Amino acid sequence: MARGIGKGSAGGRRSRAARGAAGGGGARGSLYDEVTASIIAQLEEGVFPWVRPWSTAMAAPGLPRNAVTGRAYSGINVLILWGAVIEGGWSSQDWLTFRQALAAGGCVRKGARGRTVFYADRCVPKGEREGGDGSERGEEARGIAFLKRFTVFNVSQCEGLPEGLVSAPVPLPERELHASAEVLIAATGADFRIGGPDAFYSPSGDFVQVPPQPAFHHQIDYYRTALHELGHWTGHGARLGRDQTGRFGSAAYAREELVAELASAFLCAALGIQPTVRHADYLGSWLAVLRADSRAIFRAASQASKAAELLLQFQAIGQEQAA
Repeated sequence: MARGIGKGSAGGRRSRAARGAAGGGGARGSLYDEVTASIIAQLEEGVFPWVRPWSTAMAAPGLPRNAVTGRAYSGINVLILWGAVIEGGWSSQDWLTFRQALAAGGCVRKGARGRTVFYADRCVPKGEREGGDGSERGEEARGIAFLKRFTVFNVSQCEGLPEGLVSAPVPLPERELHASAEVLIAATGADFRIGGPDAFYSPSGDFVQVPPQPAFHHQIDYYRTALHELGHWTGHGARLGRDQTGRFGSAAYAREELVAELASAFLCAALGIQPTVRHADYLGSWLAVLRADSRAIFRAASQASKAAELLLQFQAIGQEQAA
């Protein structure tokens, strides 16, 4: 699958429709519709919520995380919270609930508006848990998937939090050669080929090919492109097994491109890479997919998180071996 390379950066303000979708609706509308409407509105204005949010907000590069537990958010929550950082112009990727702020000895500023994040859970109805004879069916019971919602606040919206609770910005290396990304690429063991004018992943040959790094106008963009293609690589049947049979221009092709684009953005954030390009060639196809299915962005973000987690596991192994 060939990839195009474009230029640009995130910016601009969210439309009135986006603000309404993110801030209201409640039980009156589907949670999926609510979030998807917000993402569509941003894309229509040329704002990519997964592209360099810290360049606009001056926040530390990285994935959003819970300030108390230290756990990074994943899936659709990354896009929601990155978008909030852009809008708020905050300097932190750390979030916490109202109660967590109080328990930590601080508080949320009066009038601050929180952001809704989602947690996927599964409920097993009582009738499914029990068999016909009243016995417990255990793992055989069929669960019903549903979303829980929580309201979180950026630490920039809080007061009185103890020192050390908020993570400090991690400076990027001065060199264009990024050591952690190089370790990740090597540790995957992927058939990673350098050369030629195009960047792509071949599902049939199970190999990645990218142009040589000096061919990029900004050499740091080599890593965004490499991670995008490795995002596709994770979808092979021997790994995460995503559907990669879609032809160029099809909805299936657009969905896989969106997964790889998000995976690359998640990985760049996790590794502290600030690229200057975005893969926007598929914007029209992405919008068509999102408009047709309000759950598409949730699935894509979830699959992208799994792809990024798999590749980061390789990086951790590579660092251990190097040590």
